[in-house]
Amino acid sequence: MTYLAIARKYRPATFDEIVGQEHVTRTLRNAIKGERIHHAYLFTGARGVGKTTAARALSRALNCEQGPTPNPCGTCTSCVEIASGTSPDLIEIDGASNNSVEDVREIREAVQYAPTRGKFKIYLVDEVHMLSKGAFNALLKTLEEPPPHVVFVFATTEPNKIPDTILSRVQRFDFKRIPVPKVVEHLASIAEKEGVNLSGQALRLIARSGEGSMRDAQSLLDQVISAGAGKSDIADNVVTETLGLVDRALLHDFLGGLVRGEPQACFAVIDRVYGWGHELSTFTEELLEVVRDATFLGLSPDAARFVDLPEDEVQTLTAIVDGADPERLSRLFDALVDVHGQVKRASRPRIVLEMAVARLASTRKAQPVGALFGRLEQLERNLRGGGGGG
Repeated sequence: MTYLAIARKYRPATFDEIVGQEHVTRTLRNAIKGERIHHAYLFTGARGVGKTTAARALSRALNCEQGPTPNPCGTCTSCVEIASGTSPDLIEIDGASNNSVEDVREIREAVQYAPTRGKFKIYLVDEVHMLSKGAFNALLKTLEEPPPHVVFVFATTEPNKIPDTILSRVQRFDFKRIPVPKVVEHLASIAEKEGVNLSGQALRLIARSGEGSMRDAQSLLDQVISAGAGKSDIADNVVTETLGLVDRALLHDFLGGLVRGEPQACFAVIDRVYGWGHELSTFTEELLEVVRDATFLGLSPDAARFVDLPEDEVQTLTAIVDGADPERLSRLFDALVDVHGQVKRASRPRIVLEMAVARLASTRKAQPVGALFGRLEQLERNLRGGGGGG
């Protein structure tokens, strides 16, 4: 049996199945219901957030035998062909490799022909920003006055590279990065269907590593399941090792050492991270996120709601920064940003990180401005008192 990657196996087929882009799917559904189908759409956003998926869902909605309808049947010939990628009425074009004037001329000639089976002929141009200036100019007239049976859908990760003349002729939809909780929920559903048990912490690590991309998160889940060697229960350490992540406990120990002014604790963590073969630049990158979360937790309960962590880790970080000055944590973050850049560039990153810890540990804590003024006033009083006695 041919193996099918999770990202393809569980790819959404309808608007309802698309995760995290409700502002887009809701508008498209309403447009179809109200028979206000535009002739050209622009889908923008980071990779893996659902642009191409939404374009295919739109194609099914427009060409379903029961449509146009926001709820395609999924069983008619048109729906089945679009799902399998064999529909003659959905023409998918890679803008990176078909970016010349001649390529656009072929499109201009082809749009004159009626759809083969459905009501619309949909042209999905991926990475449309890669078209040449001449190709964009050649597309203008067709884009402005296309035949009534043609719908263009342009997808891009770089909308800033698209000419204003094109932008003024399309309806633009900006796809957001998908929030971690929504990714976790979706991954949990997939894991259950695959017969795999992963803890909430493991799913959260995978989701965070996907950086808002559902496709990337699904690919990482696929990798983790493979690393599990067919086991139904996959431990958290398997996830961290597979993704190349650092044990969260080590990050907490390192932060605790910095906050308490105990460099030896930080040195011990560096030794373990280095000994396990982790990239120290990965460690400092994850450390920045931990310091950010800890700072938020130390600020106020209102700021804590912007921290996406399990309850046990929230308690751990809260205990670490209990009593710590948020301003000091902010300065610590600024220093670690510089350290991260140095570690990434260094030929011997361990030495750079260790000396940075030594430097941070030897730096005296900054005193409040009020305390400094108080000391100055006391010094002046002492001086005046000394002068009067002479």
